[in-house]
Order: sequence, then structure tokens, then C-alpha cells
Amino acid sequence: MLKSLRTLAIALLLAVGALVPRFSVAANVPDEGMWLPMFVERLNYVDMQKMGLKLTAQELYDVNHSSLKDAIVGLAAGSAPNGYFCTGEIVSDQGLVFTNHHCGFNNLQEHSSLEHDYLKDGFWAMSYEEELPNEGLTASFLVRMEDVTARVKATLTDDMTEEARAEAIEKISGEIQKEASDNGKYDPIVKSFFGGNEFYLFVYQTYRDVRLVGAPPSSVGKFGGDTDNWMWPRHTGDFCIFRVYTAPDGSPATYNKANVPMKPKHHLPVSIKGVQKDDYAMIWGYPGSTDRFLTSFGVQLAIDESNPTTVSIRDLKLRLMKEDMDADPRINIMYAAKYAGTANYWKYFIGQTRGLKRLKVVDEKKAIEATLMNWIDQTPERKAKYGDAMHMIKQGYEELKSTNLNSVYLSEAVLQGPEIILFSMRSSGLIDLMGMVDKAKGEDKIKAQEKLKGALARLQKRAGDFYKDFNVGTDKKLFAGLLAMYYKNIPQEQQPKAFVKMVDKYDGDFNKMAAELYDKTIFADPNRLNEFIADPKAKTLKKDPMIVLALAFREAYMTVAQEQAPIQTNIDKGNRLFIAALREMKPDQKFAPDANSTMRVTYGKVLDYYPADAVHYDFFTTLDGVMEKEDPKNEEFIVDPKLKELFNKKDYGRYGVKINGEDRLVTCFLTTNDITGGNSGSPVINANGELIGLAFDGNWEAMSGDIAFEPALQRTICADVRYVLFIIEKLGGCKRLIDEMTIAQ
Repeated sequence: MLKSLRTLAIALLLAVGALVPRFSVAANVPDEGMWLPMFVERLNYVDMQKMGLKLTAQELYDVNHSSLKDAIVGLAAGSAPNGYFCTGEIVSDQGLVFTNHHCGFNNLQEHSSLEHDYLKDGFWAMSYEEELPNEGLTASFLVRMEDVTARVKATLTDDMTEEARAEAIEKISGEIQKEASDNGKYDPIVKSFFGGNEFYLFVYQTYRDVRLVGAPPSSVGKFGGDTDNWMWPRHTGDFCIFRVYTAPDGSPATYNKANVPMKPKHHLPVSIKGVQKDDYAMIWGYPGSTDRFLTSFGVQLAIDESNPTTVSIRDLKLRLMKEDMDADPRINIMYAAKYAGTANYWKYFIGQTRGLKRLKVVDEKKAIEATLMNWIDQTPERKAKYGDAMHMIKQGYEELKSTNLNSVYLSEAVLQGPEIILFSMRSSGLIDLMGMVDKAKGEDKIKAQEKLKGALARLQKRAGDFYKDFNVGTDKKLFAGLLAMYYKNIPQEQQPKAFVKMVDKYDGDFNKMAAELYDKTIFADPNRLNEFIADPKAKTLKKDPMIVLALAFREAYMTVAQEQAPIQTNIDKGNRLFIAALREMKPDQKFAPDANSTMRVTYGKVLDYYPADAVHYDFFTTLDGVMEKEDPKNEEFIVDPKLKELFNKKDYGRYGVKINGEDRLVTCFLTTNDITGGNSGSPVINANGELIGLAFDGNWEAMSGDIAFEPALQRTICADVRYVLFIIEKLGGCKRLIDEMTIAQ
């Protein structure tokens, strides 16, 4: 049905010489769109009911009474309320949180050691006392959202420069946020939508004591590894469990042994009734970023340069890390989370580029732009208002080409490459502080000394975290390999002079360069750094080769950023006008805003798909598939012996089902929901408001989805909650967690 509707729409528009924009499909097919909860009743509720929803609009989103939104958690590590790296959901009246295994991977890694390898073996807290605190991890709940567009736009004028416009928006947003904070009780943020044409206030309450409760072994939580990542069929038990704690009075509090499990406003019942094809399914969460309004020029740059460059840099980074990880279990634990994070979007950009080409997205975008320009040219008023939009965008992307490659390399190969560069860079501010101490007198000197003391204390704390997961040999390899790649591929006139001078000094031998620099710097050795902290001297830092190199690269990065800033400003203005014109051209269409790490709801159904000619994928997988994929020689496909034993006995308890007369355990299923990064861990919810699964991935055939949604192909891959409960109870032996949930049978 989805495919036939889209085909018909395209045929009709082709008849009049225009191609339908992909994002116009939302008008007919409700699968596309990450919708703001406050507008669901007005924009989506009728369609949701037609698809099978049994809840009222107020049960979904209500600011005065508990509603489904109160069970949705934004997980952050220092970024709340600006952004959330993953989503979680409350599944008990004791603040229990489900999310993805890969969302808790960093925390599992931080708690792991050779003696207690929670990545390999899993972790199960058998009591509240065994639940582990996680410094910096927060859980945020949306209290309310509000349309503040009119108030923000009242401070703007059409003749403002973009700089003045940005300053005015920042000023009024700050005022709105201060008013909504209730003297610090809440974390409010104003965010722009539709390219800066609309503005909304989001008010959050943030909890800062979030403890690790349980996680399966990686052989379950990461089953399939990079091979299966972004692929279907999938058999991964991608889940992790946390708990939110509060002060005894229920208020947010930092970690304290006296804290108690949270009493949430709402928690999701957990359904073990299972899913069937065409069942209603909705997903709530915090999708990070999409770019559905990106023009053909942006898509072309991604295809031609940005994506393949990122992939090639990460290829090398992954290979170098993996060599050392395979050779030493200690290094494997240290670099597991770094490797996983790098690998995830390495494969994503491969798939996105493939999808953009295969689906001819550039051609579709050009058709949209031609249709829009034709509409704009029809009246003098439209030409005066929107006539420059496409020219500004086109010119901007042409100008970006001169610095884009350097920008990608500086980000991927340098700042996210060898870790010692960024670590050194973050310490360079001490030079100025020590200079202030030397020059100041009297009370000013005392104040400067206190500032320096505080900065050194912060460095010492940062160093403890850094060296815990830092292997100097591995970082040397990354330094030599990635900087050689940078030197070879970036025009020398764009490279930092100090870097080029160093390369010349070592006759282009990057291994020799790495060996000497790591030997001389204080930042490669925690003992040498501690000696410096105990007796700090500005001369030591000024002569440190890593500081010299780090500052040179920082200057290069800032130069590129300064060159690109006015260009990006013009592109942004063009995009704002482009989106405004598009919406004005189609006044009856429901446009969903791009994702920006704010709470969204997407609705669809459980559904199979046809990825290619003569190929059909069913909508679910079972534990049988895990055993079929087992490969004891491949770490990605190792099967836990106890899981194999449970499989052989068909000991599935109440979580198993009969399929063609045989006992089976469903592991994963597909829905047509529209999600992206940040939705990891999001609850998949049925028509009755019950949890049926955890969203954890998209499918390979629709990797272009962040830019161009493809209804016939786009699928969300979900861990079936029955598999999650089975692993908790049967494999983990942690039935106490099952007992505190509300199970819908």
C-alpha cells in the first residue's frame, strides 16, 4: 500500500512535469515524520486512531496529568538539555529504565576490568545495593513544551543581518529560558525548527543519579557486531538496564547512598502478548538529527566528498585499534567503546552514500527545487521574498568546496584521531594562567594562583579518566597513520606551518616523528604529568611538542571555521527561505520538522518488506537464527553456552510462542516507524500504550533516511521485549527485575 500510494503520486506529478518531494509523502503516508507531541492531537491523532491506536490524545501528552510522555527518558552525559545521546523508558514504579546495550556500552566499559569484564560476561545487580553509579550520566523528563515563535519573532526584523538576527534570538531565548527555569528547578531550552522559521520551548527536569542495573553479555547485546550492524535479519538482544534515583523527598539529586529509587509519574506496562504483522506501533524518543530539507547541493557534497572521506579515515582508525585490541585483552576493554562508536557511523556513511546514489536523491532534490523556483517566479512578491534563496545556497556550497576536505580531516583525523592531541590542547590554557600568576601582584596574584590551582586540579581529574583507557602504543599508531593521511591528502598551504615543519624535520617518517614526540611530551605518561602538576612551569608547557602541535592544529581548525562561518550563514539564510517557501507553496501539507534532539513521536505498524527483486524479508526473527549464525571462531557470532542450553531445551517459559507447531522465541521485529540516531533505546509501544520492544537500528536498504525517507523500504529494527525479559530471567537469573514490572499478558 505504501509503495502504490507513492508511485501514484509520482505518476500524477510527472504528468504535469514535476517530481513529488519525498517529504511530501507524509501527507498521505503517516509513517514519515517525527512529530512534536504537543501537536499530535491536531495533526496526527485521527490517522493514529485509523491505524489502531486505543489511547486518548490526553493519555499520550498532557502537561497537567500523567501521560505517556512522562515515561520517556532522555539520556545524556553532560549535554542535557541541549541534546540526548540515547532514549530510555521507565518500566516500573521504582524508576527502572530500559535502553539499548550500545547506549550503556560506555558505562559497562568504565566499570569493567580484567577481573570483572562486564562487556564480555554481562552484569546483573541482584539487589539495590549492587547497582552501580555512573558519574555524569543523567536522565531527563519533559515537563512541557510551548510554542514561543511569536515571542521570538517579535524581536526580529526583515532587514536584520544574520548576525544581528542570531544575537536577538539568543537574547530572547535566554530570557524565556530563565523565566521557565523556576529558579533552577528545571532545565529549559528554546530550539529552532524548520530552518529557524519556528521556535519552541522545552522544559525538562534532570535527574543526576542514574545507576547501572543489568546488561547481557556482549554475545547477546552485540550479537552480529559490525557485520550485522544496520542489517536485517537481525538477532541482537540490544538492551541495557538502569535505574533513576532521587533524594528521599523525590527531588533530583547527585549520587548519595541515602538516595532512593524514583517514583515516576508514569511507567510503561510491558506486554508479552507479542506482535503480528500490521499491528499498530509507535516510538517515542529523542531523535538526534535529520536533514530532510537538505538541497541537492548539500547532498552532492556529501556523496562526492564528506562521506567517502570520513569512511576512509575511519577505515584506518578502526584497523589500527583492532590490531592492538585483538592482541591484548586489556587493550580490548580500554578501546571497546571507542571502537564501537567509530565503527557505527563508519558503516552508516557507507550505507548512506550507497542509498543516496541508488535512490537518485540528487535528481529528486533538483526536481523539488525546480518546482519551487517555478512557483516563486510566478509573482513579484514571491520573487522579492524568496528569489535569492537557491542562489545563496548554491553559491555557499561552491565556496565550501575549498575548505570542506580540510574541515573533515581536521575533525576526523586530528581532533578525533590520536587522543593525545585533544588532551594536550585542553591543557594549553594553563600557559596563560601561569603567565597571569607571574605578572600579577597583591590580591590579584592570590586570585590568579587560586585559578591556577583549580585548573590543575581539574587537569588531574581529567587525567585520571584519560589514562584509564589510554594505551600509548595504540595512540602512537593512530598518530603516525592518521597524520600521514592528513599530510598526504590536504593541500600543504592549508596545513599548519608548525606541523609541516615537524614533518620536514623527520623527513616524512611519521613513525619516527611519533616515537620522539611521545617520548618528549609530558602528556603520554601519567607520572610525568603528575610531576608537572606538582611543580608547574610555563616553560615546560611552551616547549612541549604535543602542545606546540595541538595549538597549531587548533589554529588551523579555527581558521577553517572562521572562513566557513559567513558561508554557512548565507547557506542557513537560504535554507530558511527555501523551507518557508516550500511550506507556503503547500499550505495544506503536514510537514514534520527535522529531528533536533527534542521529544518526538512516530507511528506506523509492524511490517515486512521487499528489499530487492525476488527478495522478501519477514517481519520477525527467532532464536533459531542465532544458532544458525553461530561461529565460535568469530567474536561477533559467539553464542553463550547457557543460551544454547536454554535453546536446546526450548526453555522459553512464558516468553515463547508456537510457530508452525514448534516452540520458538522471537528475538527482533520490524516496524515502519521513522527514527534516527538518538532514538536508540526508544520504546516501541502498542495500541494500548504497552511496551513491545526497544528500537535499536535502521535497515541497510534505507540508509539515506536521514535525508530522504523511503516508505517502501524504511524499517526500524526492534528488540522484542519478550526476548529482553527472557534474557533477564533465564540467562541473567535476575527475576527480581521482572517482579517489579507491570506485565501485560
